[in-house]
Amino acid sequence: MELYQHVRVVLSILVAFSLTHLLKGAARLIQHPGRERVYWVHLLWAMFVFFYLIAFWWWEFRLEHLPTWTFALYFLVIVYGVLLYGLSALLFPDDLTDYDGFRGYFYQRRGWFFGTLALISIVDYADTLIKGRERLETLGVEYEVRTVVFLACSLFAMRTQNARFHGAFAMIGTIYILSVIFRQYFLVL
Repeated sequence: MELYQHVRVVLSILVAFSLTHLLKGAARLIQHPGRERVYWVHLLWAMFVFFYLIAFWWWEFRLEHLPTWTFALYFLVIVYGVLLYGLSALLFPDDLTDYDGFRGYFYQRRGWFFGTLALISIVDYADTLIKGRERLETLGVEYEVRTVVFLACSLFAMRTQNARFHGAFAMIGTIYILSVIFRQYFLVL
C-alpha cells in the first residue's frame, strides 16, 4: 500500500500540472478575448484533454487494487502522466506570436499533438498488457477497438490539414471520453 501511495502522489502532481496548464490557457482566452483568435477544433481538443485528465485521475484510484507493483509498471504509468501533460502544454503555448491564432498554431503543431496522442494509445496498451492478459480481457473489445481507432486517427491527423476530419475527430473523441466517464464512473460501486 505504501508504494501505491507514492505512485498516486506522483500521478496527482502530473495531472495537477496538466489541469493547471489547461485552465491557465482557457482563462487567458477569457481574460483577453480579442488577443488571439480562437479555433473551435482547438477548443474541442482542449475539452477532450480536460475530460481525459479527469477520467485518468479517477481511474488512478483503481490502481490501489493491483496486487504488485514493478518498476516497469510504475515507469509506464508515469510516462502516461507525462504524455498527458505534453498534450496540455501543446494546446496552450506561452506565445502565439509566430502563428495566425490558434488555428494556425494547431495545424502547424498537429504532428506533435497527434504524435503524443498516438503515443498515449501505445503506452496505455503496453501498460494494460503489463498488468496481465486477464486485465486486457476484462476491458473487452471496446478497449481494443478504441485503441486501434485512436491510434489510426492520430497518425492520419498528423499528416492531414483537412478541417472536417480534425473537427470530426475532436468531436467524436470528446463525446467518446464523456461516454466513458458516464458509463464507467457514474456507477454505484
